[in-house]
Amino acid sequence: MPNTMRTSGDRIVNDMVFDPNIYGKLLANTLPGVIADGEEYAKTEQIFDRLISKGEKNLSPEEFRLFELLANLLEEYENRILPPLPNSTPAENLDFLMQQNDLKQNDLVDVFGSQAVVSKVLSGKRSISKSQAKLLGKKFNISVQAFI
Repeated sequence: MPNTMRTSGDRIVNDMVFDPNIYGKLLANTLPGVIADGEEYAKTEQIFDRLISKGEKNLSPEEFRLFELLANLLEEYENRILPPLPNSTPAENLDFLMQQNDLKQNDLVDVFGSQAVVSKVLSGKRSISKSQAKLLGKKFNISVQAFI
């Protein structure tokens, strides 16, 4: 999502050009920080959900940077607060959650791109990427660690 229009105040991080002033305004409006409790988690998750609903490709560089920050804050809180998962593979966790939620492979095409990829993940022939793990964590409202 590189931005080709640049001004003298723009900064480049991870090949993305972003305007620090716009990013600063987004930060001032959301006030992200280390999440201390469930209430802060819920507030942060609402902002994150609004960004994810826009679609990653539709986010401005500043919004994408905020999206990544919020994802990290949410993940850190989940890792700190939630108990560790039992020893099972990411594919086993996904299969279990699909059964519990009465989902079919076709219901996960929005995460994996195709039913064939879902099938490969469930059979262990393909691993779950970090971005897919984040989407699955949001979909099932659990820690991304279940899928990594």
